This record gives sequence, structure tokens and C-alpha cells, in this order.
Amino acid sequence: MELRLGVVQNRPRFLKTAANLKSCFDLMDKHRADLWVLPEFFASGYNFKTKAEARKCAETSGGPLVSLLKAYAAKNDCAVVAGFPEKSGSKLYNSAVLAHDGRARIYRKTHLFGGEKRFFAPGDTGFWTEKVKGVSVGVMICFDWFFPESARTLALKGAEVIAHPANLVLPWAPEGMKIRSLENRVFSATADRVGVERGLGFIGQSQIVSPNGSLLTRLGHEEVRAAVATIEPWTAKDKRVHPACDLFADRRPRLYAR
Repeated sequence: MELRLGVVQNRPRFLKTAANLKSCFDLMDKHRADLWVLPEFFASGYNFKTKAEARKCAETSGGPLVSLLKAYAAKNDCAVVAGFPEKSGSKLYNSAVLAHDGRARIYRKTHLFGGEKRFFAPGDTGFWTEKVKGVSVGVMICFDWFFPESARTLALKGAEVIAHPANLVLPWAPEGMKIRSLENRVFSATADRVGVERGLGFIGQSQIVSPNGSLLTRLGHEEVRAAVATIEPWTAKDKRVHPACDLFADRRPRLYAR
């Protein structure tokens, strides 16, 4: 069985949610994918100066943005993973939604980066996986990549594909995610944005990586477009790197304790 895995790399305008959403849909409409991954805060912009700004564009998990993503997924027989600022009660979260089959499941970023800690509460959902067209998909957001436990936890929970919405400002994630895919033998799809927002620059380089760490596609530093790779998810079930060496069967958790 094959899966068409897509990433979107956009250049959002700060707080112009409707226009940013439309531009991403326009990019996606040029291709066919079973699973789309959009950047972190793809529709709102990222570089908030105050909590009031972050709250202004935050939505609940049942708000208009998530509803539109669910509608797009239903219309195009696909799933969409996308990052957005979520409000829940008095708290704000840096969240991502997996929208498919008329449902929406929320992941809240576990490892907040830099100034995010001023506005957002640490995520409390933990890592989970969900089946998309029979394929086990896990979600993590941007800086989560820097913690090997994030991808390893998803892989141990059966993830064959890791969807990774991001707004990357540090240079290491594109190469680092090749290692995360290799050490866990999973596909990964990192969707980043481009441009400079209020003096903060983003590196682009959205990519899709195979379980052997090889690039299936990588976009440029400034490209605004979508890209799709056709993958065979079943290959992520094989954790062997040698006939006698299985990365998961050979784990020795008892010796990893502090």
C-alpha cells in the first residue's frame, strides 16, 4: 500500500488568518495527497510580542480554522496536520490538529521554544498516534525534534509517519530530522515556513525523509510551494539495520534508567 505524503511551505502574513489559509489551500490544490502537513502557526504568524496578540488569533479546537481544515480534508479525501494557537479556558497552547474522517485530534507542543514560554502553557496531551488510511501517524511540533524522546516515543507507539509542523529559526532541524527518521526507522514530514517576520527569519527547507534517513524531497530556503512524495509506509515496520540487529527488539530499557 502506498501513501501520498505532502508538505506545504508558505510565507504567512502576520495575523492575516483567512488569507494565509487560502494561500495554503491554493498550494495544496495543485497536487493530490493522502496526508498533508502544514507549518506551525501556518495561518496566524508566529512572532507575537504580547500574550494579547497570541490570544487574539487563538481558537478553540472546535473553532472556525479547525472546521475549515476538517472540511478540506473531507472534500479531498485526505488528512491534514496543521499548527495553530489554541485557547482552552484561560490557557493558550501551541497546538497542532490532525483533521480527517470528520474528526479532529489535538496535539499540544511538549517542548516550548524561546519566547513561546511567555505566552503558551506546556503541552499536556502527551504523544499519540492515529490511523490515517490504515497508516499510523504521530505528531510533534518544531522544537520537539531536539528531544530524541519525542520521535522515539511516537515510534514505540507504532508511528510509521511523523508529521512535524515547524517554524524553524535554528539551522539544525533539517539534518537532525534525517537522524530522527533513521534511528527510529520511520518516515518524517517537516513543514516549515519562509520569510522574515518582525525581524525573525525562518529557514524553510521543508522536507520528507525515509526510514533510512534519505531525503525524498526538500524545498529551498525561500520557496513557497507544496511537494508530495509517494511512500510505502509498511517499510517503517521493519526496525532491522542488520539481519541480527533490530533497533527496537534490542533495546535494553532497564539499563537506561537514571
